[in-house]
Amino acid sequence: MVSKFNTFYRHIIEQERKFPEATGQLSDLLADIALACKVISLEVNRAGLIDILGFTGEENVQGEQVKKLDVFANDILTNVMKQGGHICAVCSEEEESFISLEEKFTDNKFLSNKYICHFDPLDGSSNIDVNVSIGTIFSIYNRVSKSGPGDIDDCLQKGYEQVAAGYVIYGSSTVLTYTAGEGVHLFTLDPSVGEFLLSTENISIPKKSRIYSVNEGNYSKWSSGMKKYVDHLKQVDKESGRPYSSRYVGSLVADFHRNLIYGGIFIYPADKKNKNGKLRLMYEANPLSYIVEQAGGRSSDGKNRIMDIKPESLHQRTPLFIGSEEDVLMAEKFLKED
Repeated sequence: MVSKFNTFYRHIIEQERKFPEATGQLSDLLADIALACKVISLEVNRAGLIDILGFTGEENVQGEQVKKLDVFANDILTNVMKQGGHICAVCSEEEESFISLEEKFTDNKFLSNKYICHFDPLDGSSNIDVNVSIGTIFSIYNRVSKSGPGDIDDCLQKGYEQVAAGYVIYGSSTVLTYTAGEGVHLFTLDPSVGEFLLSTENISIPKKSRIYSVNEGNYSKWSSGMKKYVDHLKQVDKESGRPYSSRYVGSLVADFHRNLIYGGIFIYPADKKNKNGKLRLMYEANPLSYIVEQAGGRSSDGKNRIMDIKPESLHQRTPLFIGSEEDVLMAEKFLKED
């Protein structure tokens, strides 16, 4: 039975005690991220009451219109992590390049900044104005450089090098889900005490499902194998549990969270318009892949494991097939025809 008094910080400290070599920096960094997300959650919940909805009139590095709440979330996360003193570089989906940070000098000693943090400050922000669930995604790596400010090699590591990853979904309640390589755990924000409280430990995604999530408006742009796969899911076959049900929110965090709990596959394939896929490898695909694999699921670009991909740029894009293991394997089988 989960104790209602087991807070997020208490949980990560308990996890850290399993590793005698731990310094406490990762726990403090995760606590900093949780603090930033509490502030973002507060602003999301009252966004309609203050001047924080709508566009800024600017475009981000992806060529997308920037929402005011995107800017707010990006600034909060960046500033909280800068002040924490545990990272040597910050990488944000909203920034063209990484932000390199100097090590802090505290009590006559240098505080060695051990980590790199990537984040999507507000995933699904196109849904802000219509009150659909949105979220924050984050990913943490050990630095590979020896000291000083972080560099590009620190920021471009393969997904399997992650030491922690998670997301926060701002919906009917604010939920934080994370992994540090010891299972996937879910926490719900209790606004009365201002703490993320443990709701579910060691989440396990079902091996097979009857749910698929994909934007079928792009059907005409898909490859032949992709079309055959979705057509296959719609066919009636009681023995294999078909047809599948289509459940597509259009907010990656919301679709992923539902599938993580109930089982399912989320798909954003390459197509004629987006030949390299559309989702970001470092800010979306890698952290969610780490989470789903820790929960017993699978993540692929249709051919290869997502976390084995060597990133070449901070804003690299990728196709994504993620969720229940047997469903992703089935998708890969159809895509081999291409």
